[in-house]
Amino acid sequence: MQPSVPPYDERLTAPRTWWLLAFGVGVACALMLLPLGGLFLLAGLVGGTAATAVVVSSYGSVRIRVVADSLVAGDARIPLSALGDAEALDAEEARAWRTYKADARAFMLLRGYIPTAVRVKVTDPADPTPYLYLSTREPQALIAALSTAPVASQD
Repeated sequence: MQPSVPPYDERLTAPRTWWLLAFGVGVACALMLLPLGGLFLLAGLVGGTAATAVVVSSYGSVRIRVVADSLVAGDARIPLSALGDAEALDAEEARAWRTYKADARAFMLLRGYIPTAVRVKVTDPADPTPYLYLSTREPQALIAALSTAPVASQD
């Protein structure tokens, strides 16, 4: 029996420029410690770069997956049976839903460096969350995965 491959799996990695900024923070830490000597300069460079790289890596390690009968977005796991229609949002519409159209009760997994998103309605009457806002580089692929994934019956 072959292991099931999730129909959708995306990691919202941080842009490459953020890694350059991590190195820049390391240089800044090194320059702050320059008056203390060369060893401290090196420690500041390595320590500052490493600490900032950990932050960048953790922020960019969030995943969106459609697995079995659930949508896993970051730490949230939502059964597909609780989800309604999904809508692909282009850059302008995604910005609108992040700002003035946003509902404070919505679950928002957003990354500002990803211009497009998907908005999925929550149909579970027991859940006060009106919709999920998910930043994604491939909105059409996520919608296709949500619509073709098997939904477990609620008997």
